[in-house]
Order: sequence, then C-alpha cells, then structure tokens
Amino acid sequence: MEPKTILLAGMILIGVMYLVFWYTTVQRQRAAAGDSASVAPEPRTLGISFIANFFDTLGIGSYATTTSMFRFWNVVRDEKIPGTLNVGYVLPTTVQAVIYITIVEVEFLTMVAIIAAAAAGAWLGAGVVASLPRRQVQIGMGFALIGAATLMLFSLTGIGPAPGVALGVSGLKLGVAVVISAFLGALMMLGIGYYAPCLIMISLLGMNPTAAFPIMMGACAFLMPVGSLQFIRKQSYDLRAAVGLMVGGPLAVLIAAFIVKSLPLDYVRWGVVVVVLYTAVGMLTTAAKERSLKTSA
Repeated sequence: MEPKTILLAGMILIGVMYLVFWYTTVQRQRAAAGDSASVAPEPRTLGISFIANFFDTLGIGSYATTTSMFRFWNVVRDEKIPGTLNVGYVLPTTVQAVIYITIVEVEFLTMVAIIAAAAAGAWLGAGVVASLPRRQVQIGMGFALIGAATLMLFSLTGIGPAPGVALGVSGLKLGVAVVISAFLGALMMLGIGYYAPCLIMISLLGMNPTAAFPIMMGACAFLMPVGSLQFIRKQSYDLRAAVGLMVGGPLAVLIAAFIVKSLPLDYVRWGVVVVVLYTAVGMLTTAAKERSLKTSA
C-alpha cells in the first residue's frame, strides 16, 4: 500500500473517531445537564459555512471570514468562537484534505513532518485557549485577525519571495518548517487560520506554492480533531453553531474543488482584508470596553 494511501486512511479514520467522540460526549453532557434544546442548525449558520468553505477550498481561508460573519450577525459569543470554528470545521476540512492530497504531488516526508508538528501544536494550544476567559480570547483573536489580514496583504501586494519549484525540503529547512508548523497549529486554536501563514512558509522554503494545498489542508485535517477534543470536553464552544458549520461545508468544498476550480479572487481578498480588520478592531474595542466596565464596577 502506498504511503499516501495509508495517510489518507488514517485521516479518514481519525475523522470518523472524532465524530463518534463528539456525538457520544455531547449526548452524555446534555443528559447530565438535562438539556433538551434543539441542536438543529440555523439557516444562516449553514450559509456562513457554505460561503466560508467555498472560498477556503480556493485558498482564501475560512477562520477569519467566519469570525467576521459570526460577529456581524451576533451568532456566537466571542469566547466561544475559537472552539466553534475548530469543532465545526473538522468534516469540511477533511474533505478538502482528501481531495488535494489525492490530486496534488508533494514530497511525502515533508508533508507528514509538517502535519505531525501542526497536530502537536494544536493539542498544546487548545488546552490553553479552551480555559481562557472571554476578554483574553477577545484580545488574542483581535491581534490574530490583524496578523491574518497582514498576511493577506503581503500576498495581494506581492511582498515576499518568488515562488519556488521544489516539492519538498530536508535537513535544516525541514526542521524550521516543523517548528513553525507547530507554532501555527497552536495559534489556530485561537482562531487564526493556518492556510495563509503556511502558504508563506512554503514559499520562503523555496517550494512550489501548489504544494502548500495538500500540506496545509492535511495539517488542518489532523490538527483540528486533536485540538477540538479539548474544546468539546470543556464545552468551550457553541454546539448548535458548530453543527451548522459541519453540515454546511462539505457541499461547498465539492463544488469549489470539482466544478468551479478557480476564480479571479483578488477583489474578494481585498474585501476580506477590510472586513477582517474591521472585525479585529471591533473585537479589541469590545475587550477594552468590558475592562472599563469591570474596573468601574
């Protein structure tokens, strides 16, 4: 059996185990709390997931855009956003990863090493983020969103190295990639997407940017179930919204990957930058106001 086939089988198995764990844990938690409220997703959450995953599959990223829509429509409380993103987007991201790992060539050792590092970083990062109070999450996400917008601007303005052609790295470059990937995996638990910084890292290493797609999607498909276990156990997420993200995303992924395939997205990216910066400022402003109210109380 080819190594790539084993990787894909392991990814799918982890995804199934994750869904079983999520379902059984939620059932147990709701029974203990006597909670009989509906968890059927709202139409707007399904729409948010569809839009975000459509553009995510084309390389824009879903975390910053989803956070912006969550805040605009007041769907999820700020402190619950990181957990909701990570818990809800496991299934759509796994679908993306299976598609791109299958159709895009990349050196196997490079991909596996970066994926493993991201999963380890996510496990450590989730344990911290799931326990943070509301204001600290707002501050962390505010600065994370500013970082995401900055990376998008770099990409749009052509700042950075020229694209390389390599499909893998070794030695010191691979060691650097592993360290950076672990850091990015931890940051993802705070709600900053993995895609944009991973794409920049791949380019800095002299690799073909196309190789970033199976790497970054594969990394997310492994790190999100790992990190989400912490959010589920601590109930640090919005269950109904997470179900909506899970259900609304896979169809959008399939449409984007197999029907649309590519779009002139520069105008969309500029719009995303503006919206993300607006959301970041709003998040930090809310944190500042809540601190003032707490101080004056």
